Amino acid sequence: MPVVALVTYVAFLGAAFGLRVWIQYQRTGDHGLRLLSGGGGPAYWFPGTLLLIGVMLAGAAPVAQLLGLVEPYPAVSAPGFHWVGLMLGLFGIAVTLVSQQQMGNSWRVGVDGRETTQLITGGLFTLVRNPIFTGMAMAVLGLLMMAPNFLSAAAFVSLLVGVEMQVRWIEEPYLIRLHGARYLAYARTVGRFLPLVGRMV
Repeated sequence: MPVVALVTYVAFLGAAFGLRVWIQYQRTGDHGLRLLSGGGGPAYWFPGTLLLIGVMLAGAAPVAQLLGLVEPYPAVSAPGFHWVGLMLGLFGIAVTLVSQQQMGNSWRVGVDGRETTQLITGGLFTLVRNPIFTGMAMAVLGLLMMAPNFLSAAAFVSLLVGVEMQVRWIEEPYLIRLHGARYLAYARTVGRFLPLVGRMV
């Protein structure tokens, strides 16, 4: 199923980044890309780098499998497993796109500490504080299930580690500085990536 994984990946990349950047630019005159521009030092560039590596490896994995450069893991290569991966991947893409839409003009890829954005707490943000990252993780896990090889596994691990660092080291401190008690009250009741899991105490 690597062909389906590759098509899903291209559709995800095009919609979640290409189309979203275009919409953001049409609305605001700004592309919204801040991933590696949040500041200096490893605490700023390392999480973004891991995220980019994860996204690139997620696309490389099905291509490498199609070319015979990597072998799929036999234990997880049953057709039923692949179809579950497709459903999970499509659901993750949908969660990502809906969350981006619900952020409106506050949508950004990364953080610029000099900017002021609205705190979004409605829609999917009532369930988790970072639904875009949750959706991305589901999409990449789905790709891993469709093309299960060491590159897709590395993509998933890199994405998860990068997301954790990005949120904990950069985004949450930024939101606390910007929104103070309002963000802290929100974070005490809503989970970080999963409902009720990762609430601040």
